[in-house]
Amino acid sequence: MRTVDHRRQLGQLGEQAAARYLIANGYHLLERNWRCRLGEIDLVATREDQIIFIEVRTRAGSRFGSGAESVDHRKQAKLRQLALVYLREKGLSQEVKLRFDVVSIQLLEDGRYEIDHIRHAF
Repeated sequence: MRTVDHRRQLGQLGEQAAARYLIANGYHLLERNWRCRLGEIDLVATREDQIIFIEVRTRAGSRFGSGAESVDHRKQAKLRQLALVYLREKGLSQEVKLRFDVVSIQLLEDGRYEIDHIRHAF
């Protein structure tokens, strides 16, 4: 139980850091933790004329690789599927410009963190 709570807190911390970073860099957040029966999209944002679906991965250490490395083909396919559901639910055309980004948050021992924003990740 404690591990699940810790992982949830770590994820929330990372998503908050990613949201602050994106806003500071000119993104407009539309959604945080958007859910449907198929799953969840961490962040949905716009910038210029694109809708950007953002997967946030947070790591407290480098033992298991970077957060970005954990977004495998199965997760990518799921995010594409979720994006289509999101567009349909919001009444948006599938012809809009879409982008899928990954924001990887690496927590450092001193409490700071590093952010790696991978645009057009897949």
